Amino acid sequence: YAAGEYAEALAELRAAKRMNGAQDYVAIMADCERALARPDRALTMVRNAPREKLAPALLAELTIVEAGARRDRGELDAALRTLESSHLLSKSREPWVARLRYAYADALVEAGRGTDALTWFHRTEAVDADRNTDAVERAAELEKSLDAGE
Repeated sequence: YAAGEYAEALAELRAAKRMNGAQDYVAIMADCERALARPDRALTMVRNAPREKLAPALLAELTIVEAGARRDRGELDAALRTLESSHLLSKSREPWVARLRYAYADALVEAGRGTDALTWFHRTEAVDADRNTDAVERAAELEKSLDAGE
């Protein structure tokens, strides 16, 4: 997966899932489908995922993949709604919160909602102590473009 060999990664993850029955791979598997330009298959995997059995971090990743698949299909409003119905306002400072907020900010940029996106990049920064995202840089870039009237 990390090497970009998505078809091979998907096959291996399916095999691992069959062997141990764990659902921990579903978000990565759905993301592989996205990388293989199959957002419909990704959405089917997301829809069939046992959400009640997933830890908050895995559920956040599944939400991010679902929103990405919707964006892949040109359904930006649906992607935004998917992210808005998640735990964006969680008080947790776990890395998954930063990733979820970052995905939302990025989708807002694509939707042309720069001021809202800036707010969410700043909210991402607030919980991204390890700087796992480039929210600081994205916020600075967005501030410049908003100041320039772009």
